[in-house]
Amino acid sequence: MFTKKKILAFIMMGILAITAIGCSSQTVAAPDEEGVGTSVEEAGQLVVYSARNERFVQALLDKFSEETGIEVLSLHGANPLQILEEKNNVRADIFISNDLGALGYLHMEGLLQGSNPEGIETIPVDFRADDNAYFAISARSRGFIYNKDLITEEEMPKSIEDLFDANWAEVENGYAITRGGNGGMIGHVSALRYQWGDEKTTDWITAIKENAAGIYEGHGDIRRAVGAGEHAFGLVNNYYFHQQLVEPQNNNVAFIYLDQGEGQMGVVANAAGVGLVKGGPNADNGAIFLEWLLLPENQVAFVGESLEQLINSQYGAVYPAEVESKIINFSDLKVQDMPIKELGNYFEDTKALIEDSGLDLDLK
Repeated sequence: MFTKKKILAFIMMGILAITAIGCSSQTVAAPDEEGVGTSVEEAGQLVVYSARNERFVQALLDKFSEETGIEVLSLHGANPLQILEEKNNVRADIFISNDLGALGYLHMEGLLQGSNPEGIETIPVDFRADDNAYFAISARSRGFIYNKDLITEEEMPKSIEDLFDANWAEVENGYAITRGGNGGMIGHVSALRYQWGDEKTTDWITAIKENAAGIYEGHGDIRRAVGAGEHAFGLVNNYYFHQQLVEPQNNNVAFIYLDQGEGQMGVVANAAGVGLVKGGPNADNGAIFLEWLLLPENQVAFVGESLEQLINSQYGAVYPAEVESKIINFSDLKVQDMPIKELGNYFEDTKALIEDSGLDLDLK
């Protein structure tokens, strides 16, 4: 029988030092194969850095701790470059990213460890590293959420290239984008570099910086602002549209999947993912976490469906029927032909290009 172990908060002090706060002396028992309890001291700890919003991750970490007796120390809002900065004093065991490009970059830098966890075959090969050092755990596409009280579908831009046109700054309440350092924005710009090259991509970044009516910290801020009528539309990941639909108010929104026409490049796709940090202090527990995460019920707990379901069927989370009916099957979309694993090759230079183009990586 499992008892819940409190997930400890830990903070960053000095140069990314992590201190666990309020350790409980309570012993949490997890049964071994013979049903004999293992104390939390024996089960040990797991240090998870996550770039994702806490509300997308913490419930999953709580579940893992409850079921295994392993104490989880979690740092939410982590930057992937923290893993690079700590390479000579490794603190994290697991890194959860908003963007496969960040994981690919860390892997190229030799900071992630290859493995062969049980269940890895459930992740399509295009969505994992060749040595399984990282793999995707949720897929998404990019597009425009828009407020139907302010603009019609016919009036909306249908291609990402349309944002070159300064006239979009003239629509009622304008449009919104995220800061340049947002994981979704970095992945999107990397995809544009792959498609267009750096010169055209730089011009596009300059255009949206100058013409956007609002630059926000994250996509949740954008979908709420669009829902409230503060902006006509905004560039987000598709599931933020689904989230706004279930709000009790400000839910008169719709979504444009971009570049679906003949001769257009197709929608930009990306994925959140998880990587095993090389040399982590709790490597065995990191491997346990990956295998636990790959169990079908835990994939569902994380995103509502397994990744294979997300890619081959409806790739949102579990929503009410009226929302499910508005989710487009991934297989029905025209998708850009950039292999997702290519994102890691662009990550570092993309951040530099964004900043050089004048779009701040962070809100000042």
